[in-house]
Amino acid sequence: MSFIQSSPLLRNALALDAAACAGMGLLLATAAGPLAAPLGLPEALLRGAGLLLLPCAALLGFLASRKALPRLAVYAVIGINLVWIVDSLAILLLGWFAPTGLGIAFVLAQAAAVAIVTELEVLGLRRSGVALLSHADGESPALR
Repeated sequence: MSFIQSSPLLRNALALDAAACAGMGLLLATAAGPLAAPLGLPEALLRGAGLLLLPCAALLGFLASRKALPRLAVYAVIGINLVWIVDSLAILLLGWFAPTGLGIAFVLAQAAAVAIVTELEVLGLRRSGVALLSHADGESPALR
């Protein structure tokens, strides 16, 4: 498995992603009912998205705390963020729901925020170096 020595930018971007996921997750999970009508989006969609974001926030927080990371884990984070952006746009373009003007703005704003964080993660990944494994078991001390 290929490990990287994560750059400060990558760790900060992952921490920002974790904080955003936690905040949005808590908001959507706890306030899906009151948000559904003004946004024109189903309560179940909002609550489900919120509940999905909470474990993601925990994982992102863990990754942000590591100095060495599996390169594949960072690619997975970036890939999942890209899927989130595409799905957000699909909600608006494919007519699955009938969001209000506020709902459209909400979906576009959160997709834009995810795009910005994803770009920071890509830049942080590019600034990261190759991690040197120093233990006989192949595990980096930074992963412990």
